[in-house]
Amino acid sequence: MPTYSADEYDADSLKHYGILRKSGRYPWGSGGEEGSAGAGTRAKTFFEMVRDLEAQGLSRKEVAEGLGMTTTQLRDATTIAKNAQRRENQAKAQKLRDKGWSASAIGREMGLNESSVRQLLNPAVQERTQILENTVAMLRDEVEKGGWIDIGKGQEYYIGGGVSKEKLRAAVSILQDEGYKVIPVQIDQAGTRNKTTIKTLCPPGTEYKDVVTSKEKIRGITKVTEDGGRSYLGLLPPLQVDPKRVGIVYKEDGGAEADGVVYVRPGVKDVSIGGSRYAQVRIDVGGSHYIKGMAMYKDDLPDGVDLLVNTNKKRGTPMMGDKNNTVLKNQSEDKDNPFGAVISRQITELGPDGKERVTSALNILQEEGKWDTWSRNLSSQVLSKQSPKLAERQLARTYEGRKEEFEEILSLTNPVVREKLLSSFSDSADSDAVHLSAAGMPRSSYHVILPFSSLKDNEVYAPNFNQGETVALIRYPHGGTFEIPVLKVNNNAPEPKNAIGRAIDAVGINHKVAERLSGADFDGDFVMVIPNDNGDIKSTPALRQLEGFDPQKYKLPDEAPRMSARTKGKQMGDVSNLITDMTIQKAPMDEIARAVKHSMVVIDAEKHHLDWRQSAIDNGIAALKTKYQGGPRAGASTLISLATSQERVNARKSRPTIDPATGKLQWHETGEMKTTVRRLKDGTVRTKTEPVKQISTKLAETDDAHTLSSGTLIERVYADHSNRLKSLANTARKAMVNDPETITVSPTAKRVYKDEVAQLKADLHLALMNSPRERQAQVLANAIIQQKKAANPSMDDATLKKVKSQALKEARVRAGAEKTLVPITDRQWEAIQSGAVSKTMLKQILDNADIERVKELATPRPDLMMDAGTSARARNLAAQGLTQAEIARVLGVSLTTLKKGLADG
Repeated sequence: MPTYSADEYDADSLKHYGILRKSGRYPWGSGGEEGSAGAGTRAKTFFEMVRDLEAQGLSRKEVAEGLGMTTTQLRDATTIAKNAQRRENQAKAQKLRDKGWSASAIGREMGLNESSVRQLLNPAVQERTQILENTVAMLRDEVEKGGWIDIGKGQEYYIGGGVSKEKLRAAVSILQDEGYKVIPVQIDQAGTRNKTTIKTLCPPGTEYKDVVTSKEKIRGITKVTEDGGRSYLGLLPPLQVDPKRVGIVYKEDGGAEADGVVYVRPGVKDVSIGGSRYAQVRIDVGGSHYIKGMAMYKDDLPDGVDLLVNTNKKRGTPMMGDKNNTVLKNQSEDKDNPFGAVISRQITELGPDGKERVTSALNILQEEGKWDTWSRNLSSQVLSKQSPKLAERQLARTYEGRKEEFEEILSLTNPVVREKLLSSFSDSADSDAVHLSAAGMPRSSYHVILPFSSLKDNEVYAPNFNQGETVALIRYPHGGTFEIPVLKVNNNAPEPKNAIGRAIDAVGINHKVAERLSGADFDGDFVMVIPNDNGDIKSTPALRQLEGFDPQKYKLPDEAPRMSARTKGKQMGDVSNLITDMTIQKAPMDEIARAVKHSMVVIDAEKHHLDWRQSAIDNGIAALKTKYQGGPRAGASTLISLATSQERVNARKSRPTIDPATGKLQWHETGEMKTTVRRLKDGTVRTKTEPVKQISTKLAETDDAHTLSSGTLIERVYADHSNRLKSLANTARKAMVNDPETITVSPTAKRVYKDEVAQLKADLHLALMNSPRERQAQVLANAIIQQKKAANPSMDDATLKKVKSQALKEARVRAGAEKTLVPITDRQWEAIQSGAVSKTMLKQILDNADIERVKELATPRPDLMMDAGTSARARNLAAQGLTQAEIARVLGVSLTTLKKGLADG
């Protein structure tokens, strides 16, 4: 056998030994000149060369490096070479068969055994060999249709009924030899702040800038459905209501006491709430205006009125006027999003033509049963303003819950599952250490508020709570304990009982209680309801300084400059932090009242054109900031307000490493730099080069939360909690990287559980098919969002967020993107535990499975003595060839228990 060294293989020698390949700077063998050896012969020589190098003890990685390739390129070359050699052998065998040669004679001629010849002549095998050529042809055709073709993970499932990812990659490599370009680009994820990288196949001559400036041309091999008549943001044309059917209850007539509620006549199809008793809605009136509010049925509406709108506007305000003088809202100029809100559902039916059509004018944002689905944790914004004792108790419950979860993960019997859950656990513990939320109070939950004037000032209709018990109501944003009404449950009140009965997630209060809740109205505002018979939640009297305070006294003339949405967001953040810092530092109530007054002006300044700057002067905000934050322009000064404040850090690589000794994340900077050039008025040019920055938070960037504390007791409680969680996260990572146990693939287990593994593969295949669809949905959503931004350059952040949500929802429908989970049966879990599934496949299954179901399956059972049935099953598995270690994992018992059970049996 000849011997080789990697140094022998320069570009020229590879031309002789290589196959018909040349990719970029890696000349793997050009060959193919007229009269030279065929591709199959060159492929055979290539295999011999690789085998010889491996026989000398070189690893695959070393062989690849010696040939000037990456390991991926070596795999691609091997796939292409195998295909080329097989095609040449098939052609030669078929040619001899056509001459009448027998299989044994062909075998002797080609140096193959008879069964190998029959394989070459098998039509099914020949068809499989053709797959690579077919894939190349299909991709070439797709590129010629125009645009950039997504060839990322999962696209292999959509090629000719499905090919292997190796075949797809090899086909792309062949096209690259022909001059086609593979260009990865990043697109924004419409639903997050992250980005998705899409690998695109492009025609020869395409450059990166061509793709990155026309990302909307990226398309998958998957198909996008027609819009079905829906707008880009997913809405079918809304039904319009004739203005004559709408009535108004003005402030002087009691409208302010139910401001935000629209009463609906029952039994009228085109204004149906669709099976719910209440819902947050938008209703098109006359094609130019819309109703915004909470819809509730009401029997005694005036004749001819099907929708009765309650408002705090005074008589004389036109129902449908201009935006500065109207009861109903003016529709947006964007007809894809006329209501400026995320519509979750329209009430529809199938028409005679088989197409979906809208049957009710009520476009639903949120409906009965949807408010009680949010996290019941207590935010630091609320709990830090309660007693340190309560905060310490709830934070301790939070930590103990996380610690129990960690210990449960450590006890799981499958090391791959342990690794997966420890990774996600450590990330979530780090997140909790920054956001500082605490365990919710027992039986607390979110409810939307509805108005009932018959209820007393100290009563609440709350059918999900006990008659006569005391509850506290908390609304976000939360200013302080003076905004917490403590009420007695009255579930016998006839008015709400008849209107909403045993409502799933609504409570009834009167308008005075709503005013106490930082001026809540009834157009969908919601509260956390907390049982409070033991008085854990402290409430203080409403601030007398706020009585009669009307932010409208700061109304500006129409010609004055208006506050922008961005400025409003910044100013609200500043004053909210100020109120938090003042409360924590025990500021007197008259000073807190000044800050709260200013916050009331700021929150309405953009909408009602108020002079927030004059409010800051009148309320002495600069003096308050100096006293409690260190200066008139200073910012947050306590741990609670500093925790999630921005911290700009040098740009980092997306994946940190883990210190195996401590479990701490070790971030690595990218080293990216940016240069800015400024030309001064005198003509001088100044150039500044500095590292590219990215946004983090102050609490995430410190190892000790106490460094952000101003020294108060409540901050000490929160700092201790944050440090404990960070330590727990590090411990979890340390356990993950130092876990020596693994599962090796067992040939016996693969045979015993072949049916279960086949079904798992089929289910995983279905789940993985969503990846290309999701990428296509993101491309569609980005194109829609860019179109909307171009049409409305001054779009504020809140509106943009709604547009992104709607665009992604509709894009997913059109692309058919829907996450499908892999179901795992008990028998399939046995296959996993026994080693019938590879680690790579198991990781993919875990990424696409119900993780709670996985935890249930992986949790060890009590280590009790085996009963007769379990012993018999153990003996059956042993008879099939499984080792005792594999059987113990399958049965979830220790090896000692298994041995004793087999001995006793």
